[in-house]
Amino acid sequence: MKIKSLLLGSAAALIAVSGARAADAVVVAEPEPAEYVKICDVYGSGYFYIPGTETCLRIGGYVRYDVGMGDVGSFDGAKSFDHQDGDQQDTWKKNARFTFKTWTGQETELGTLKTYTEMRFNFGNSNGYGTLASGNPAVDKGVSVKFAWIQLGGLRVGKDESAFDSFIGYAGAVIQDTLVPYGDFDTNVVQYYFDTGNGFSAVVSLEEGSGVVGTIDSYVPHVVGGVKYTQGWGAITGVVAYDSNYEEVAGKVRLDVKPMDNLSLFIMGGYGTDDNLNDDAGNVIDAHGRGFYKQWSGNWAIWGGGTYTINEKTSLNAQLSYDEGKNFGVAANVAYEIVKGFKITAEVDYLHVGEDTVTNWTKADKENSVGGILRFQRSF
Repeated sequence: MKIKSLLLGSAAALIAVSGARAADAVVVAEPEPAEYVKICDVYGSGYFYIPGTETCLRIGGYVRYDVGMGDVGSFDGAKSFDHQDGDQQDTWKKNARFTFKTWTGQETELGTLKTYTEMRFNFGNSNGYGTLASGNPAVDKGVSVKFAWIQLGGLRVGKDESAFDSFIGYAGAVIQDTLVPYGDFDTNVVQYYFDTGNGFSAVVSLEEGSGVVGTIDSYVPHVVGGVKYTQGWGAITGVVAYDSNYEEVAGKVRLDVKPMDNLSLFIMGGYGTDDNLNDDAGNVIDAHGRGFYKQWSGNWAIWGGGTYTINEKTSLNAQLSYDEGKNFGVAANVAYEIVKGFKITAEVDYLHVGEDTVTNWTKADKENSVGGILRFQRSF
């Protein structure tokens, strides 16, 4: 009996030890917890947290295809001077673009830290060279950096567009908003924005300019200052710019009103000095007395227009412009959003060249020019 009990006990012990070893053999280490991407709604829709950081990121952009016809117009659209050469191609003019954008935001002890970048990849198509008219391959056919700035609180540094144009709200929602030009755009900046929170805001911007006649040639920067008052009925904005290259001053005042929920109107006037721009001292300046800011002909110019929203998919946009040199521009379009994120815009443009030609929008031998653009754009 004792021998039987001993054998049974030994067998039980062996089974227990074997079972323990078998259990040890199949133990799998616990996996590290997965870190999923989290939505960040602090700065608006589309942002998400970069894993492992407190930085919110948004990615976007658009794909655009423009078809142009006639003797007047530009494919870069509002806010840029990518002129076409009217003598190079007398039929259709086309341009395809892919634009990639990024936004970041992060809260710090010194305020919100933001960045914004925009890269443009263009392919122009006109007979011979596959470029549009400006003669700048980096813009017409290739890659360009449109924006690349950092902002902490109200301080912004980097590549931007001049506050002389961006702070006042440009000049309408038409594609060809610079038939009578209202200022140059691309520049490196050091800016500070003020926002009192009760409708008043202001900006001070130190700018480098761009181009042959626009880039500063000393340690003294161009200077732009602006103030704005915004309420439910609209806004009043004013900007003043000092062109340090030629010691000239230019300014613009704009009034925005909303007489109806689906109608917004604006009128903007500009005035600039040009004494030094028109001298005969042998400086390399524009033949028509334009600096970086006063791009229009003569001392004064005026722009006006508006947007009428027919429904949630369709809007009408128009702009009229005129300057002291008797240059007169008209632009009008219909924008229709076929589906969310995909819009088609059809625009017609007219330019009358006055006593002093302000731009090479049109053929030099034409006093009156008509053209148009059909734009397809998928934004995301």
